[in-house]
Amino acid sequence: MQRKAIIIGATGLVGQQLVKQLSALYDKIIVIARRPPRYMNASMHYYQLNDFANLADTFANLDLDYHTDAFSCLGTTQKQAGSEEAFRQVDYNYNVDFATLCFNKGVRQFFLLSALGAQVDSRIFYNRVKAETELAIEAIGFTNLTVFRPSLLLGKHKGRPLERLSQGVFRLISPIVPESVSVHPISAKRVAIAMAMTAHQLYEQAKFRSPRHTPKTTIIENKQMLAMTRVKS
Repeated sequence: MQRKAIIIGATGLVGQQLVKQLSALYDKIIVIARRPPRYMNASMHYYQLNDFANLADTFANLDLDYHTDAFSCLGTTQKQAGSEEAFRQVDYNYNVDFATLCFNKGVRQFFLLSALGAQVDSRIFYNRVKAETELAIEAIGFTNLTVFRPSLLLGKHKGRPLERLSQGVFRLISPIVPESVSVHPISAKRVAIAMAMTAHQLYEQAKFRSPRHTPKTTIIENKQMLAMTRVKS
């Protein structure tokens, strides 16, 4: 059976790295984005979508099923979005819409990029929306929902000067801060590797286990991702 993956947010910091990792695991990768990712190969099928409010129209032409894994790395910042309402539209509405459309097409495994500190009672608007998105997607009923909560992401990202400044500071102190510290910064590549590793592990486990129909949600925090992707000397 052909293994397929579908992904949104493939042009972001983690998404760009993730499509590379997924290309080694899946026979077909469906990318929905406003522009094509930098990395493309023969297994990737790109669907241009300028307005994610029209996501359902794109799904009408997609052939997805139980053997398709869905990934979302879609996200923005309030500054980029321009307002709290616009931020919520991207981080909450578009992600939940995507997850719902995937589920209705038969997809039963979903991998969501969230953020460290996601809590519904957080005083930080960004963290509240991330948590609300997690809960809304959990309520859909995927057999496996895996949520990844990285700390500050390291990597080149255009249009986010404050984030680049923070990255520069953390690069200076990272060598003296142990990775066991929960807020230790993590490279986008390591997050992508953790996401791909988890998807592959679930696939291998499914070969030797009876199908499970009870929904399960797994939260993978920053420290766990750092441990999963640590290079042993």
